[in-house]
Amino acid sequence: MTRHDELEFQLTYGDCDTVGIAFFAIYYRWMERAYTSWMSSHGLRSGELSDQLGIITVGVSSGATYLRPAKVLDRLVCRLVLDHIGTSSYSVGYEFTRDGELITRGRMAYVCRGPDWSKTQVPDALRRVLESLPSPHFSVPSGG
Repeated sequence: MTRHDELEFQLTYGDCDTVGIAFFAIYYRWMERAYTSWMSSHGLRSGELSDQLGIITVGVSSGATYLRPAKVLDRLVCRLVLDHIGTSSYSVGYEFTRDGELITRGRMAYVCRGPDWSKTQVPDALRRVLESLPSPHFSVPSGG
């Protein structure tokens, strides 16, 4: 059975700096790729949510905590986890692991807006999809 809440990939030289350690910004590319694939597996496309659900989602913040370095040819898994669902916003967490060990924890937060850009609630259909995400598997202490 295919897991739609995770994405496995192998780092290449293009993902790393000159000493072969994963460049910090590549994690954002993989978070976006995992999120897009996961949404698509539920029949949702971020760019079409206005037509599908009558809303627009806007990314308002993101972050990552880097716990251990990843290097060229490391195989990583990016697993989506539910971070938070509010009335008109939500955030998705991203746990990057290598051989089951957490190396990076990312987060992206979104707000829901109506077609006129007014604040609007997370639609029930999207809420159900978000609630299907697992809880975080790891806790990350404050400050890293």
